Amino acid sequence: MTKQEALINVEEKVSRFQEFHTGASTKQEALIQLMSKQRLEGKVAIVTGGASGIGAETVRLFSENGALIVAADIQDELGHQLVASIGSEKVSYRHCDVRDEKQVEETVNFALEKYGRLDIMFSNAGTVDSGSGILNLDLCEFDNIMAVNVRGVAATIKHAARAMVANKVRGSIICTASVAVATPLTCTALNMEADEIEATGCDRSNLKGVILKARHIAEAALFLASDDSVYVSGHNLVVDGGFTASKSCFPCYKFDDLGLNTTT
Repeated sequence: MTKQEALINVEEKVSRFQEFHTGASTKQEALIQLMSKQRLEGKVAIVTGGASGIGAETVRLFSENGALIVAADIQDELGHQLVASIGSEKVSYRHCDVRDEKQVEETVNFALEKYGRLDIMFSNAGTVDSGSGILNLDLCEFDNIMAVNVRGVAATIKHAARAMVANKVRGSIICTASVAVATPLTCTALNMEADEIEATGCDRSNLKGVILKARHIAEAALFLASDDSVYVSGHNLVVDGGFTASKSCFPCYKFDDLGLNTTT
């Protein structure tokens, strides 16, 4: 992009900002507001699974954009370390096991009591299985996964929505799922180093030259949490470099014990 093209791009952004933000009477005022605008200023967010990985990165990014945040997790030590690194005036930590609906409800109430409102629920807490196949499926492990990834998500949606409706808040409820980002959870579950997971992702994705990081998922969450997505609802935003659109993402499976031999 040339300097002239860059200036035209900035001019267009300023004009659009002025069009949708009537407080800016001149282009100069619009430019100042645009440059200083924090996308989540005045908003309150809860981030479950907020002590590490995607959750922690999202807490940092939301904080940088002006939000007040409750980071909810069961990793208490990491949660308190995160608060200390950002500042307790911006972030609070709350122990919350999303398998327990009462803890979810209490976390929402904590946010309401501390900050007076709830604008964003980022339901990010999740877990993965050990990768054993269907023949060796551990149903206790399966029950735990469903309790966290399904029931826990439903509980966060339920209680966040109740709070938003009661306070007449046009809020954002965002749910995430990921196994492609090299978070501590993914590395442990797959028994792989972060660089191995990232290399696999780069190899399988259509988008070359970019390594998927937790920050990329956090930036997608920021968009969905901000007023930039005011007319976006019921949307599945896939951040995978074309991974799920590529045939190469489907591995070869062999089920000889079942009399099947299926390959791609």
